[in-house]
Formats: sequence, structure tokens, C-alpha cells
Amino acid sequence: MTLAPELPRGLQWLNAPSTSLHEQRGRIVALAFVNSASAWCAQRLNDLAVLQARYLGRLQALAVHVPRFDSERDPQAALKRLRRHGLSLPLVHDGDWVAWQRFGVESWPTVLLIDGEGHVRHRAVGAEGLADLERQVARLCDGLQVPPDDDFRPFRETRPEPRMPLCFPTGLVATPDRLFVADSGHHRVLECNHHGRVIRQFGMGTPDFADGELNHAAFRRPQGLALVRESLYVADTGNHALRRINLPTSTVDTLCGNGRAGEPTEGVVTAPRDVALHQPQAIVVNNNQIFMAMAGDNRIWSYDLGTREIRARAGSGQLDVRDGSGPMAAFAQPASLTAALQTLYVCDAVGSAVRSLQLRGDTVQTLLGQGAWSFGDEDGPRDRARLQHPQALASSPDSPVMWIADSGNGTLRTLRLGGGELATIALPRRLQGPAGLSVAAGAVWIAETDAHAVLRYDIATGELSHVPIDE
Repeated sequence: MTLAPELPRGLQWLNAPSTSLHEQRGRIVALAFVNSASAWCAQRLNDLAVLQARYLGRLQALAVHVPRFDSERDPQAALKRLRRHGLSLPLVHDGDWVAWQRFGVESWPTVLLIDGEGHVRHRAVGAEGLADLERQVARLCDGLQVPPDDDFRPFRETRPEPRMPLCFPTGLVATPDRLFVADSGHHRVLECNHHGRVIRQFGMGTPDFADGELNHAAFRRPQGLALVRESLYVADTGNHALRRINLPTSTVDTLCGNGRAGEPTEGVVTAPRDVALHQPQAIVVNNNQIFMAMAGDNRIWSYDLGTREIRARAGSGQLDVRDGSGPMAAFAQPASLTAALQTLYVCDAVGSAVRSLQLRGDTVQTLLGQGAWSFGDEDGPRDRARLQHPQALASSPDSPVMWIADSGNGTLRTLRLGGGELATIALPRRLQGPAGLSVAAGAVWIAETDAHAVLRYDIATGELSHVPIDE
């Protein structure tokens, strides 16, 4: 057994009073080294929140954030990103990688299980399943007494997000007269007019997994949206499911997904709740097929609306920026999709890249991006241009311009398809975590996620305005 070193002094606690490992003696500590851009880390934090509730008073989970991107060196930006994923644990910021080095961590996520006497008893590296981690926790908690009420102080977040009409909005779909918003932090989907008046709410507004009429259905951190005629398709990220809203009947059903992260199996879906998905984050519909960007397994999948067949289209599952056909290619956490004719465009968030997927042959090519650790904010030719953790793409069928939400740089950028250069749009201010885009009615609609707002950028005039969501 190895005695765990103490957390370095001077680290900044972002949502809780400072603590030390010594203060936690007598209970099991799960010390999780995470990164706010990582889907795997988000899943691991949710796993730890589940375990902490099961072993209440005996297990204390603490999260240590270590930045990957320059933008994540801002502690508040990192906190916002993790709250977007549903963070409910005390978080400390290790901006200079001091704790990372002290504990000998080599990759995200890494969880150290420390016993009541301060010894490291288990090191879980990567996204191993919840069951595997729970076996280790149960072994350490076996025989451990629950502390008396006087010694147990449940975590209460300091300076929580303000109460606003929206909470971490992400996916957007704009039509000539409607605006659909995935209000992720409120676990619902809104139908609004262009002035922001809410017409309908889909989902109860509490995190759950239920089909049915609009007031009885439930989502969990929905993100991507796609509208086809009278059906609004939803990437229900927190439920690891693909959902459908029937707009004429105001009802919600599930196409596939069982509520738990898992490895999808190719084939015809006969029982939707028997299919496992892994953090579907974005969707787009093309030729009667729903394409899903699966952030949890770094692949692009398709679901055929006619045959109900689910297929892996491209990606090896490894986190990388690599071109090729089908499983020979690799993505680095795909976060957004848009389509034009027989080409699918993929926003590779952790790869700071824009990729193309030719649907005839499933061949992947990189349009922008130089590798998983190469990022920046340079405009210009594609071989020199740089993005930083982009979150969304959008295009219009009648325009050759692709719009990019360059979240890490807080900017809106354009790329002309067919050989154009990357360009930054001049805006009156830096955007706060843009993570959703849609183009319609002469405007680009922007989900300014970290500001809990929706913006409208008028393409003709260059005016940027706030869309006041009013219930």
C-alpha cells in the first residue's frame, strides 16, 4: 500500500470550501483527475455521483480539473463546462498540473481510491464500467461505519449558476418561423417563436427517462436536435438515447437507447430499450437516415428510419484525428454534424478539427485541423488555420458557407466549402461557450451555452442581438 500525498496547497476550489485528504480520514475518498472537454470524464463524474449516493457518508468523491486547452486554464470556464455535464461534486482546479504530477497521473480520467487511513488502494484509468468501479468501492467500504450525523456534512455548491429561463442551452433548430432549443440544464426541449416566446415545452424539466405526452415525458441533458417535417429528433445525451418528438401529437418516444452508457450493437432495432448508446451528442438526418455523433465512443453511427437498422459508419473508437474509410478513420470526440448532399461534416471537438464523411464509401477526410494536440485561433488557408475546441457546425442548403462555433476562442467563424479560407466574424464581444448553431431566416442562431442565452446574428447587417426566452 502507498500513502497518498496531500493535495498541493494553493489549488483553487471552485464550487466548495477547500478541504484536504487529511480532513477526509475515516471515509473512502475517490480522487478523480478530469478534464472539462472530455466526454469520458463527464461519464466518470456521473458514475462517482451515483456511487457517492449509494455509499452516503462512507465515500467522498473529489474532482481535480487539469486543463487540456488554453481556454480551460480559466477556472470559471472549466467549472461552467463541467456543470454543463451535470457536475455535482466538489471541484478543485489544478491549472499548472501540480497535483497531476504529484499523484503520478498520466491520462484522463484517472480515479484514485484512498482508504480511511490515507492509503491508495486502487487506481482506475480510463472509462471502465460503473460495475467494475463499484466492486472496488464496495470492497473498501465493507465494514466501514457510517459517520454520525454530526460528522457528516453533505456537499452544497457555493455560488451556483443563476436561475434563468435557460440553463446551458445547446442544440438549436431554426425554421422560417420557429426556434427549437435543447435546454440541456433544465432537461427539456422548447418550441419558441423567433421573438423568444415559448409555445410548448417537451419534458417535465426534471432529469428522467420517460416517453409519453409532452408534460409526462422526460429527458436528461438533451443536446443535438434535428427537424424533419413533423418529427423533431433529439440526442438525449444524459440518457444515452435517440428520442423523437411527434409535433402534431406532442408526444415523445424512444428510437433506441436504454438509459446507460454502453457499446452499441449493429443490427435491426426490435426493442428500443435493449440498445446501448454512448453519449450521442449531435444528430442530422439525410436520406431517411439519422446520423449520430457518439462522443462517448468517438464514432459516427446511423439509424435507418425505414428499416430501423443501426450501423457504425466511421471511426475506430480511438480518440485521434486520422483519415481513412470506415473503422480505419478516427475521431476525437465528435460534437456536431451538418450535411450537404452526400457529404456529412463533423465537428471534432477535442481534435479542434472539421472533418468530412463521404456517405458513399464512408471515407473520412480532414478539412481543418492538424492533430489532437494542435489548436489555436489563426485564420487563413486550411493548412495553417487553427481552431480551439469547436462545439458546433451549421450550414444552409442555399449557401456554400459553413458556420463554426469556435468555443475555445469564443468566436463565430466561417469556412467556404470547396476550397475557401477560415475567417473570424467580427462581433462586438467574445462569446461565452457557444455550443449550438442553426441557420435560417437570414440569420445564424447561436446557443451561448455558458451565458444561458440564445443569440441571433443577422448575416446581412452583422448585428448581434439577444433572443429573450419568455415563458
